[in-house]
Amino acid sequence: MNPALAATPADQLAGYTAQAGAPAVPSRGQSFFTARHGREWSCASCHGAVPTQAARHASTGKVIQPLAPAFNPERFTDSAKTEKWFRRNCNDVLGRECSAAEKADVLGWLITLKP
Repeated sequence: MNPALAATPADQLAGYTAQAGAPAVPSRGQSFFTARHGREWSCASCHGAVPTQAARHASTGKVIQPLAPAFNPERFTDSAKTEKWFRRNCNDVLGRECSAAEKADVLGWLITLKP
């Protein structure tokens, strides 16, 4: 499935795993999310180590609503917003765009987080 056609987080995940040619590995997604990758920030710098609550952007202080879909049902339901979010944040964290496998791993982990 093409992530551009996604309507749910599971649809988006299916698209990324198809692009990657391999299933998501949630534990790898969690490690990716919390680690620094040679840049100033990790994903967790702004979203929190466990992104189930509102957090604050490390630079602007702007409130960021929970990233995990079970805690914010609007997350990962708009493919254009998802791609924009990944493009911007991966550049901040990695200095490049994330691969489909990295997106799948992170989203796979986020989907496992339940109340």
